[in-house]
Amino acid sequence: MSIESVKKHFKKFDREQEVMEFDSSSATVEEAANTIGVKPARIAKTLCFRGEVEGTILIVAAGDVKIDNKKFRHTFGYKARMLSPDQVLEQTEHKIGGVCPFGLKKNLDVYLDKSMKRFETVFPACGSTNSAIELTLEELGIYASAKDWVDVCKGWFNEEERVEKMVEK
Repeated sequence: MSIESVKKHFKKFDREQEVMEFDSSSATVEEAANTIGVKPARIAKTLCFRGEVEGTILIVAAGDVKIDNKKFRHTFGYKARMLSPDQVLEQTEHKIGGVCPFGLKKNLDVYLDKSMKRFETVFPACGSTNSAIELTLEELGIYASAKDWVDVCKGWFNEEERVEKMVEK
């Protein structure tokens, strides 16, 4: 079971007891936000993409954003192509609705999107459609063995971008 691999992962950090399991679904951003009692943006969703050379990559992003294809191509040098649900399961051992960057079947490159930097803590899934954990951004980076922060999403903008847009006008 996928949640078990995530709990085993967090056991290395003495945090397995902090994995929350719910009676209700947390499979979608909206369901997770309602179940946990936070705004959807604080749900850290994990998206799986087919890489050109390096294989599958994971992008962890705020729950209220979408991938910006132009930014993705600029950052990674190829078109964003999401994996099918079967491919996601094969690569991560997590089913859609519980995908996270922890307890993975394979060693995959994980990137964190800057859209999450608006928050002190976020809530990624923990390998099942009814689980999550609250982590600081620093903890998320450490526990996910994230390679880097990237800016590949749209649908939000931070204070720095707001100022730039005002200056452009």
